[in-house]
Amino acid sequence: MRIVKTAEERRNEILDAVDELIGQKGLDGTSTNDILKKVGIARGTLYHHFKSKEEMVNVLIERYSVRLLAAAEEVAADKSIPIVERIVRVVMSMNLSGESSNEIMEHIHKPQNALMHQKILKMLINGLTPILTEIIREGIEEGLFDTAFPYESMEMVIIYANTIFDEDIVPMTDEERISRIQAFIYNVERLLGAEGGSLAIVMQMFSNEENEH
Repeated sequence: MRIVKTAEERRNEILDAVDELIGQKGLDGTSTNDILKKVGIARGTLYHHFKSKEEMVNVLIERYSVRLLAAAEEVAADKSIPIVERIVRVVMSMNLSGESSNEIMEHIHKPQNALMHQKILKMLINGLTPILTEIIREGIEEGLFDTAFPYESMEMVIIYANTIFDEDIVPMTDEERISRIQAFIYNVERLLGAEGGSLAIVMQMFSNEENEH
């Protein structure tokens, strides 16, 4: 008996295949024929759901984004975690992990894919800022922070962090990077009206991230 799949099921099946193939062969090494063979569908069926491989990658990015923001929201809602640690965990939860996603992020950073990079940044600004803002408001209520602009402050932090710490935009030595991180933490504390040294845990977060790479 022939199994008829819904459009959504078929699209997800295609995206799962693209995700797996990118992990195995890299983005540039994954061809349309590879995808057709993996899913077991005709070319016409593939193009009925997606116009191009670029569109598939775009939709895959959106799917990652939904997953990442859901993870960030889950961490943010856990009131048993101290506020500063929760901020760190929310930021860390946004890191794409896995071979396929790393390939996608490398692809996005190529000059010809600037629009895709912009799309990721837009997702981070629009999705992550409100999540972090709620934690900052909790911190204000507890007396950890003192700012009249929690949303705008988080927006500035996200935009700065995703620009300055993007090595494709701002190349820097290890020493320069450490200095930037220290200055970043120093200024975020003042932006939020936090006690000096209260966000020192963020330095550890960056150090751990570097060690993982």
